[in-house]
Amino acid sequence: MKQLVLDFPLQLHEALIIGKNHRYITPPSEFSNIVVTGLGGSGIGASIVQNYVFDKLKIPFIVNKDYFLPAFVNKNSLVIVCSYSGNTEETLMAMQQARKKRATIICITSGGRVSEYAGEKRLDCILVPAGMPPRSCLGYSLVQLLCVLYNFGYISNGFEREIKAAIKLMKNGQTDIQQNAMSIAKKMLGKTPIVYSSSAIEGVAIRFRQQLNENSKLLAWHGAIPEMNHNELVGWRDDATDKVVINLRNDDDYSRVQLRMEIGKKIMKKYKPAIIDIYSQGKTYWERIFYLIHLTDWVSVFLADLRGLDATEVKVIDFLKKSLADS
Repeated sequence: MKQLVLDFPLQLHEALIIGKNHRYITPPSEFSNIVVTGLGGSGIGASIVQNYVFDKLKIPFIVNKDYFLPAFVNKNSLVIVCSYSGNTEETLMAMQQARKKRATIICITSGGRVSEYAGEKRLDCILVPAGMPPRSCLGYSLVQLLCVLYNFGYISNGFEREIKAAIKLMKNGQTDIQQNAMSIAKKMLGKTPIVYSSSAIEGVAIRFRQQLNENSKLLAWHGAIPEMNHNELVGWRDDATDKVVINLRNDDDYSRVQLRMEIGKKIMKKYKPAIIDIYSQGKTYWERIFYLIHLTDWVSVFLADLRGLDATEVKVIDFLKKSLADS
């Protein structure tokens, strides 16, 4: 897993090439909504892109993580199917529903039944390299989503320049990133992680929580500000010495959100949790986002090491999948 994390900048570079080289068979069209359907490591890229397009798209952009598609999906919908393995049963079912609803379908996968179905139905299918854990392939799927949106005229290609800058930032800062990540992991050891961020980058907080789940083998939760100020904050009233709060932050977070985070820290400190602020680096949106993702990915694998665990192993998910297949 460490090598896969280390190769993340290279993966982004390869993903840009894949996206630029894909030749679409789907003609240009205007859609009434866009739905991305995918789960786990295949779906988290969509959650992060959803944050990015929040103030850019004039049509709804929905992330679906279930067997079923929303009722509004129809012939005017664009459904982007994301399944790294190509065999995710929930995603396969949603894809078949999209076909029945006559939606336009674009597939992002490394193969499997999604690729086969796309070939049978003559659907656009963007193939990414196979053979890795889905959670380690975020760069491939996320960048393809951006490329699809650009192809259909929903966003500009400015993301390409920003991603190239992010690649440079991560490569040049690799030693510092790993040292910082190990320092953070040591502070987290033996504690239950609680990840907070602004709602504008909640996808990154979810990604970190999921990496703590899968790589570090830890239960964790996340919350987004300002929403958590209206409910979860009330739960802070017991001793929390067994908790560690990680705030994912950007210098340009909305001023009222920054103020809320600082007030929240004062409230939480009464109950003695460890509190860690992680600030992004970089001048552009995608530099900051990918810096946070890369740093927290390293935190999750270093924490696995400190706990004496194999970050790659996910036997419980394998057991679940086998049990479902046998049922």
